[in-house]
Amino acid sequence: MHRSAGRYTGRSDNDAGDGEPPAGRREDPGLARTTLSTLDRIKAQGERFAVLTAYDASFAAMMGPAGISVVLVGDSLGMVVQGRGATTPVTLDEMVYHTHCVARGIGEGAADAPLIMADLPFMTYATPQDAARSAAALMRAGASVVKLEGGAWLADTVCFLAERGIPVCAHLGLTPQTTDMLGGYKVQGKTDESAARIVSEATLLDAAGARLVLLECVPDAVGRAVRETVAAPLIGIGAGPHTDAQVLVLHDMLGLSPGRKARFVKNYLAGRDSAQAAIAAFAEDVRSGAYPAPEHCYG
Repeated sequence: MHRSAGRYTGRSDNDAGDGEPPAGRREDPGLARTTLSTLDRIKAQGERFAVLTAYDASFAAMMGPAGISVVLVGDSLGMVVQGRGATTPVTLDEMVYHTHCVARGIGEGAADAPLIMADLPFMTYATPQDAARSAAALMRAGASVVKLEGGAWLADTVCFLAERGIPVCAHLGLTPQTTDMLGGYKVQGKTDESAARIVSEATLLDAAGARLVLLECVPDAVGRAVRETVAAPLIGIGAGPHTDAQVLVLHDMLGLSPGRKARFVKNYLAGRDSAQAAIAAFAEDVRSGAYPAPEHCYG
């Protein structure tokens, strides 16, 4: 059963990340690699960190030097790499392959290495046991955290993984793997009832042991409410300016994605001469609070 009270973190009280540098901007190339303790400290200090997707070694190698704290190997690769219309066709084997690529790009000995988080693809975590097997494959490939989409039903799974030393990021709000159920890519939490449900689910999964929470496409007020409720660092994408971190899809922030753009997307390559400069600008805007601006939010 899931833990209904008290937050299970899968670590002892003595795991304070001793020896890690202070959180904040990574200007010193000798800074230690990012861990979950680093992210906890950033949140505790009231600072922000940047998260960005990557799917290959070349882009992954740019992330740490540009100031990205977390690299997400997202199942969004199904759309931006494979050209599919959804994330659901992506397989676990494909996620393992791309996680290997990203881990090689970042490098095992890199001092400024960001933390690697990888998505568990559709229907690879239908039961806690399925989730554990799938998560183990991604962690062997180089991931330090696995991300799962869902709500209250995930509480038992999150607790099951946390008790076995598998860090989890709980993805709430707009969950791309279930857009058919949601009626498409739509903002979630617009009614009082749905907003309260999202906050309740975030609280439940945080208590079950989620080390990170990701909130997608919700009004600013919902992002603020979740931020004030959960102990875990909160990552937002289209969730307003009140989260502890912001994430974008790499291809979106480089202006490479065709078609209509979501409101939260900003092209950071425009006016810059390299992808590295664009990534660094995004990371700095997140840390300073310049991104997201009001035009990127769902009021």
